[in-house]
Formats: sequence, structure tokens, C-alpha cells
Amino acid sequence: MIPPQEASARRREIEDKLKQEEETLSFIRDSLEKSDQLTKNMVSILSSFESRLMKLENSIIPVHKQTENLQRLQENVEKTLSCLDHVISYYHVASDTEKIIREGPTGRLEEYLGSMAKIQKAVEYFQDNSPDSPELNKVKLLFERGKESLESEFRSLMTRHSKVVSPVLILDLISGDDELEVQEEVVLEHLPESALQDVVRISRWLVEYGRNHDFMNVYYQIRSSQLDRSIKGLKEHFRKSSSSSGVPYSPAIPNKRKDTPTKKPVKRPGRDDMLDVETDAYIHCVSAFVKLAQSEYQLLTDIIPEHHQKKTFDSLIQDALDGLMLEGENIVSAARKAIIRHDFSTVLTVFPILRHLKQTKPEFDQVLQGTAASTKNKLPSLITSMETIGAKALEDFADNIKNDPDKEYNMPKDGTVHELTSNAILFLQQLLDFQETAGAMLASQETSSSATSYSSEFSKRLLSTYICKVLGNLQLNLLSKSKVYEDPALSAIFLHNNYNYILKSLEKSELIQLVAVTQKTAERSYREHIEQQIQTYQRSWLKVTDYISEKNLPVFQSGVKLRDKERQMIKERFKGFNDGLEELCKIQKAWAIPDTEQRDKIRQVQKNIVKETYGAFLQRYNNVPFTKNPEKYVKYQVDQVGDMIDRLFDTSA
Repeated sequence: MIPPQEASARRREIEDKLKQEEETLSFIRDSLEKSDQLTKNMVSILSSFESRLMKLENSIIPVHKQTENLQRLQENVEKTLSCLDHVISYYHVASDTEKIIREGPTGRLEEYLGSMAKIQKAVEYFQDNSPDSPELNKVKLLFERGKESLESEFRSLMTRHSKVVSPVLILDLISGDDELEVQEEVVLEHLPESALQDVVRISRWLVEYGRNHDFMNVYYQIRSSQLDRSIKGLKEHFRKSSSSSGVPYSPAIPNKRKDTPTKKPVKRPGRDDMLDVETDAYIHCVSAFVKLAQSEYQLLTDIIPEHHQKKTFDSLIQDALDGLMLEGENIVSAARKAIIRHDFSTVLTVFPILRHLKQTKPEFDQVLQGTAASTKNKLPSLITSMETIGAKALEDFADNIKNDPDKEYNMPKDGTVHELTSNAILFLQQLLDFQETAGAMLASQETSSSATSYSSEFSKRLLSTYICKVLGNLQLNLLSKSKVYEDPALSAIFLHNNYNYILKSLEKSELIQLVAVTQKTAERSYREHIEQQIQTYQRSWLKVTDYISEKNLPVFQSGVKLRDKERQMIKERFKGFNDGLEELCKIQKAWAIPDTEQRDKIRQVQKNIVKETYGAFLQRYNNVPFTKNPEKYVKYQVDQVGDMIDRLFDTSA
């Protein structure tokens, strides 16, 4: 049981806490009342503010909408006025630009193109908005007139500034590739820079706005004419210069040019110099075409639209290219006629030309890239024609050497070198300058697979075989011709001279190396033939020396008086020797051995034989009393006989 004192104390504590709680509760109640009052006051204020805002909005929104409408109306008015100004400006284009268009673009191209742009916009406007308007016809007519003026200006600029390239400049241009030393590059200025800029501007306008490609025809026609005339001018330059200076040269850059892009063949005596001039001219014209065509293409790329460049270039070069090809075919035709006449020196003009065409073909092919197949095929076709006619010439020449008739009146009376021999050797020597060309000609006629597999070696062997064939035909013909001579000794001298001439000519040139490719013993064979003919010639002296040779002399005893028969026999020996010596010397003095070394050798050998035999003969009978008139029979001393032989083969003695 709780004590009374503790219970009383606990009650007081609880009462105190209750009193505190009541006070707290009272405070909270007062606070809530105040808060409610503040909330009511705030709601009242907000309600009043909302009311005022609504009144303000109701008065402002109509004003805002009215202002917005006014701004829109103002913008529409401004746009309308601007459009009206723009439209009205189209109606003034014709009158504003007519004077400029009428006066043309010369000297004022920029301004003129600006006017054309205005006219074009006017045309587009009226077509879209007022296709039935009379103004459309006005600006259309003005645009067409302006376009025609631009086309006319293009033609005028091209015609006025396109100049023929001078021969001197072309020759310098060609020679640039031939020099090892670095030289200042030769640049062709086809059009002045200012004119070129105007031409480019006009061409671009005509393509982009004028929808017109006719100017491209104008361009290629004008440039084609200049290209053709430039090449023809170079050819004429050669003809005019040939009479005084041979091959023309360029004075613009001294000591720069070579005489010709190709090595010239050795001239045949009596050959028409005009042939060489024409050949050189044609070779230079081929090189000129390549260089000028390259330059033309560079110019064309600035002026003609890309997708029209190849076609325009193809058209541009046709006249000049056709001229070259026609002249080449004329050369082939002339060669064909020359073969029929057996005029093989004329045929030789084909060789340097063909060689140059083949050397130039890579550049030709590069220049003609993108042109029509018919254009690309022109040069290969000409090369084939020249190879065919060249091979025909070689074949006919060999046959002509073999079949040249043995005409007595055409034989050299002194037994010297026959014209057929000198012509044949000269022809073969000239082929040395064109070994690859001639070999290729022969190879072009072969169907052997080795012709393509080993072209260089194969061609060389073919050429060697051909040369050996010509030499073989020549030898057979010379043997046949030698039979025209009644005197075997003269026949031997004739063959000796010709064989010796052939051998020396082979040795002096590279012909001997070419011959040796297929015939190793040719040189030795000719030496044997030459020696054989010398021996044949020497037999002509037997009829002289046989009279006085020891085996044919009468035997008699010293101190015993000669019988009449013996004296007569000795007289006949002297007389036979004297008459034979005089006759041979008289005849053989008129014969010729052009080779000094061979002439001296043959004389010396013959002189030694005759002097030795005659010396022994004289010694035997010098003191023998076989006649009362010894001077009648002993007409010559040994040295005199030697002197007489020394004058053989000397028509000037």
C-alpha cells in the first residue's frame, strides 16, 4: 500500500502537468484562430487582385489584337509594294538593256553579260506569269539578238586572234625534244590572254544559258584551218629554203636544231634533190602535227565543255591529219610506180619516212586518245601500206639485180665496175641507215610465229639473208655479163674489179657484219674469187712468155755455127715476144683497175714474171749471132719491158 505522503505528492505532480498542457492547448487554439484570420485576409486580397487582372485583360487583349492586325497589314503592304517594284522592273528590262545589246559585247563583255542575265530573268518571269504578254516577245527577241551577238563576238575573237604558227617557231618546237641540253621551253600562245578569257566566258555562257553548241563548230573550223595552214606553211618553207641552204633551220635559237628528226640516207649520185627536200619536209610535218595537235588540245580544254572536247578535237584535226595521210599515200603510190620503172632510189624515200612514222606512233596514239576509231586507224594503215610497198621494193630490187640483161653496149669497155654493182652496193649501204625499218618490212611479210616471238633478232636475220640474196644474185649476173667480153683476160679483169669493189664496200661499212649474221665465210669467199680472177688474167700473158720460155727454146752448142733453121727459130721467138708484148700492152693499157693497191699488185707480179723470163732469154741469145740486124729483134731491154707493164691499166698514160 502506497504511503499517503507519496500519493499526495504524485497527485500534485500530475495536476501541475495537466495545468501546463491546458496552457499549451490554449496557446495553440489562439494561434489557429490568428492563422485563420490571416488566411481569410489573404484570400480576400487575392480575390481582389484577380478581379483587377480580369478587368485589365479584358481591356488590353482587344488593343493587342488590333495592333497585331495593323502590323500584318503593314507587312503585306510592304511586300506588295516590293513585288510591284520587282514586276515593274521586268517591264523596264527591254528599254534599259536594248542599247547595250544593240551596241554589242566588244570591249564591254562583263557589262553585256550582266544585261543578258537581266533579260533572261525577264523572259523567265513573263513565261511563268504572263505568257501572252507582248513584253515576253520583246525580251525574247532581245535575248536571241544578244545571243547572236555573243556568237558573233566568239567567232570574231577566234578569227581575229587565231594566227598561223610560223615555220621558224614550229621548227624550234620540234627541236626541243631532240636536244640533250636543257633549253628554254618553246611555248605557243594561240590566243592573247585577254582574248582567251573573253572566249572562255562567252563559251561558258553559251553552254549554260544560251543552250547553244554551234560555237563549237565555229571553234573547230577556225582552229582546224589554222592547224592545216601552219603545217602547209612549214612544207612551203622547206621548198623555198631548199634551193639556197638545203635543209632549213631555225634562226630563232642558234645552234639548237638538228637538220632533221631522222638520219638522212646517203644520196645516190644523180638522185633528184627535190626528193630529199620532200622527204625532209614530210618528216618535219609529221612531227609538227603531233606538237601542234597537243597544243591545240590544251587550248581546247579551256574553251570547250569537257563532254564535247574529244569530238571537237577529232573534227579539228581531220583536215591536217587527212592531208598528211593523203601525202603519205601519194608517196606510197609514187614508190609503186618507181618500182615498175626499176627506179629504186625513189623508193628509198619511203624508208626514212616509215622509220619516223613508227618512231612517232606512240606520241600519235597519245594525241589521238578518245578520237574515233577511224581517226586512230589512219596512221597504222599508212604504216602498213609503207611496209608492204617497202617489202615489195626490196623483193623487186633483188629480182632486178638477178635479171638485169647482159647488154653489150652497157658493158664497161675498160672492164671496170659495172653500174649494176655500184647501184646494188649503194642501195644496200643505204639500207644500213634503216636496218630496223628494212628488217621490219621483211618481217611484216612473214607468217612465221618466230617473227613475233623474236622480232628484233628475227628481223636482223631476215635482213642479213636478204643482203646475201642480193649479193648472190649480183654475183650470178656479173658472171653472166662477163661472158659478153670476147677476151677472157678482160672478162677476168671485169670480175676482179667488181668482186674487189663489193668486198671493199662491205668492209668499209657495217654490211660485212650483217652478212656475217647468216654467212660467216662471205669475206673469205670473195678473196678467193678475186685471186682466181687474177690468175685467169695472168694466163693472158702466157702467149707472150711461152715464146721465150726455156722449155720452148732450141738447143745448140756453143761455138758451133747456127743453122738457118735455128736462126729462124730464134728470130721467130723474138718477133713473137715483141709482137705479143706490144699487142697486150696496147690492149690492156686501155683497161682499168680503179683500186690502186690491186692495180700495183697485179702489175708488179706480172712485171716480175715477164722480166725474169725475158731477162733469161736475152742472156741466152744476147751474144748469139742469129742475125745481121740484132736491133730488129732485140727491140726492148728488160727495164723497158718493166716500164711498159707499169703503164698497164692506166688510160691517162
